[in-house]
Amino acid sequence: MFRHHGKSRTLAHNLKTASLLSFIAGMVNVIGFLAVQKLTTNVTGHFAFFVDEFFRFQFSKSIIYLLYILSFLLGSFVSNFLVEIVYRRKEKNIFVLPVLIEVIILLSIGIFGSLFTSNYPDIIALSLLFAMGLQNSLVTRLSNALVRTTHLTGLFTDLGIELSQLFFYKTPEHRKQLLGNIRLRARIILFFFLGGTFAGLLYPTLQSHALTIASLILFSGLVYDNVKYKIILWRNSKK
Repeated sequence: MFRHHGKSRTLAHNLKTASLLSFIAGMVNVIGFLAVQKLTTNVTGHFAFFVDEFFRFQFSKSIIYLLYILSFLLGSFVSNFLVEIVYRRKEKNIFVLPVLIEVIILLSIGIFGSLFTSNYPDIIALSLLFAMGLQNSLVTRLSNALVRTTHLTGLFTDLGIELSQLFFYKTPEHRKQLLGNIRLRARIILFFFLGGTFAGLLYPTLQSHALTIASLILFSGLVYDNVKYKIILWRNSKK
């Protein structure tokens, strides 16, 4: 999932990555909102809140929304910066480090978040937005911009376009590509919904501690990817 990129990446790789990361984003979306009543997976709404507070001369409130936006941006910047550093050293696991950072952020909030949700909700929101910036940048780079997992607006737009194109693009090659893209968009939407539903079921009992489960699921994806890669290497060595 996290090793293949560029021409070596297939639809199957994207489907696995999209399923895992969109499920995590769905969990973060619901838990973040329930815990601190803030949008924590995208910044579209924060732009509207920023402008609203700014033109009402509530500058202190507008600044925090600006910080939300910049936190997501910083996460995206850090993610790709780390990928570039590892790539230029010709390491194979170029996408692992941003995922590990996301795991640490989610685990930390899952363990200690209850200490901050009442008195310092903005710290939680900023941290989760940074983590989602990391994730969105990572999966965008990994999939050559085919996959984005932290928000659904663009996905529904792309899905609508591709569904309409089925009526016009009839060649087997075009149709195969369209059906693959539609399957990918639908998978992301489904797993985002499933992640959010799962989080909604957990939250009444676990509160923000439910993010600990999200971090463990994400880490399990890394372990699975590493184990599968080693098995493939072992099989190839036996040939």
